[in-house]
Amino acid sequence: MTITNRQMAGHAFLGGMYADEYFPDHVVDKGKAVLVRLCERIEAERPDGLPALYALTHAATEEFNDLETEFEAAGSEIETTAREEIGEDFWRIATAYGFAGADAEELIATREW
Repeated sequence: MTITNRQMAGHAFLGGMYADEYFPDHVVDKGKAVLVRLCERIEAERPDGLPALYALTHAATEEFNDLETEFEAAGSEIETTAREEIGEDFWRIATAYGFAGADAEELIATREW
């Protein structure tokens, strides 16, 4: 499936992480894939409210939790810069799909990083 939302289709997910040598591109690529899949799921499932959106974002957040060991194995980690970058992209996704009232912290409430 291809992202059809104009804002998200042209968005450079995790751009700050790609620009920072500390974060290995091959692991950041996996994080980007999580965010692309989140967009695709929102478009396919069309959540009808914040609880349904949060269910999708929590599942995506758990995928990021699973990436922490890959970051560590590559000599990196999901630290402050990464947390902010990931959180901003979750917020950007929520607002692009009409959920401007979403709580930024609740979007990633299941994070372990």
